[in-house]
Amino acid sequence: MFKSYTTNDNLLLPPCLGDFIDKNDPVRVVDRIIEQLDLSVLLRQYSIVGNPAYHPRLMLKMLIYAYLRNTYSSRRIEELGKNDVRFLWLNGMSSPDHNTINRFRSGRLKGILKEVFASIVKFLVQEGLVSLETTYTDGTKIEANANRYTFVWGKSITTRIGKIADQINELWSYAESVTKQELRDSAPMTYQEVTPEKVEEAVDMIETALEGANADKKVTQKLKRVKKAWPEQLRRYEQQGAILGERNSYSKTDQDATFMRMKEDYMKNGQLKPGYNLQISTQDQFILNYSLHQTTADTNTYAPHMDSFHELYGQYPQFSVADAGYGSEENYLYAQSKEIQTYIKYNYFHKEQTKKWRLDPFRSDNLYYNTDQDCVYCPMGQKMKKIGELKRKTTSGFIQTSSLYQARWCEGCPLRGQCHQGKGNRKVQINHRLRKLKAIERKKLTSEEGLKHRSKRPCDVEAVFGNLKNNKGFKRFLLRGIHKVEIEVGLLAIAHNIAKKVA
Repeated sequence: MFKSYTTNDNLLLPPCLGDFIDKNDPVRVVDRIIEQLDLSVLLRQYSIVGNPAYHPRLMLKMLIYAYLRNTYSSRRIEELGKNDVRFLWLNGMSSPDHNTINRFRSGRLKGILKEVFASIVKFLVQEGLVSLETTYTDGTKIEANANRYTFVWGKSITTRIGKIADQINELWSYAESVTKQELRDSAPMTYQEVTPEKVEEAVDMIETALEGANADKKVTQKLKRVKKAWPEQLRRYEQQGAILGERNSYSKTDQDATFMRMKEDYMKNGQLKPGYNLQISTQDQFILNYSLHQTTADTNTYAPHMDSFHELYGQYPQFSVADAGYGSEENYLYAQSKEIQTYIKYNYFHKEQTKKWRLDPFRSDNLYYNTDQDCVYCPMGQKMKKIGELKRKTTSGFIQTSSLYQARWCEGCPLRGQCHQGKGNRKVQINHRLRKLKAIERKKLTSEEGLKHRSKRPCDVEAVFGNLKNNKGFKRFLLRGIHKVEIEVGLLAIAHNIAKKVA
């Protein structure tokens, strides 16, 4: 026996769409939350004249619910908007096409979505689900929607410009040898001086000098090629350098993407791929803040990421927890200036806890420092006097200062073989300010509160990355350009938080 059914039967009274949707369905949560938001900043994007547009609240609901359903393609969202009962209920039987969806996502939400995201986080704070006091921060790299083989490298441009300077100098020297006289302004051209205008000027001078002289035909032919090709080539290098900025690489397909080494290496050969460095701060696996960066190192992202947190909520987190990728002198000082109490590990923190490290008398970190005399004592008790200072400028412009100390009588020392293998007397460099900062951080990290935060961090923020990449299948961006990619991340973060609330 089977249950009876009738296909294509016309009902006298059509059913209500809401009858087919559970009361606790995520689509109802999306609808309720977005209806409560103040979207005046988004409404101001529209004009009162022209053909009426789909309401931005409707479009935002569709996109967020689509991302919650792991659907990111505008064509697929259009299809669901016409056929899926939940989408039909959500959009009131409206059916925007994929072009409308894409224009809204890429254009209308630009520079606005993060305010919407912050409004939802504030709603979660009011509900008592999260607070803005403690954040767990980490980063991951996500591949850009760009060709992996259309790349531009900053070092290659530097090398090519340097070769152009060398060849100009060779032609200049040849012209001097042929004409038996020194040319005007005959100083060698350096890398910094190579410009299209100077190359053209130098080639003209060389051609003028070689007129009437018994010059090699190959050289004159090369001068013609140089005059035609190099200025145009240098202008292209100038344009590429402007795009690069402080980066060392970019993709021609998506010029905002930087080549990075990804953990998701499908070819398993350590290949670099264009991508973005995504930073998020979480609490109880809710995303409180996100930011995109074009640098591969997490160290340089901490300050701008925390500043973006302050822009969203008007405050900095009271406690900030992160792994050793963020542990630097610059970041510790930044956190102190913003009154953020950090639980951030530094390099070799775990090794320092081992007995082998702590009992090693030859390690420079374990050498005794006399503050009054500003000197260091070696394992044999010999005084190592200060001989100078070393300054190093980081990529962000921060100046690190280290003191340099040197022993005076290492020759014949019975511990020399264990102490150091270099020639002459041993030298050590110590960053005293970083030493003090590490001591403060070490005390906090090994406290009861620090142990609690350290144990919670991996299962808080890293679990969110696992959900986004594996459960939601988001491993590659669909849009191009950092501003459009940031919209994708924002929609993904909002969908994640709403799904987390439903769960």
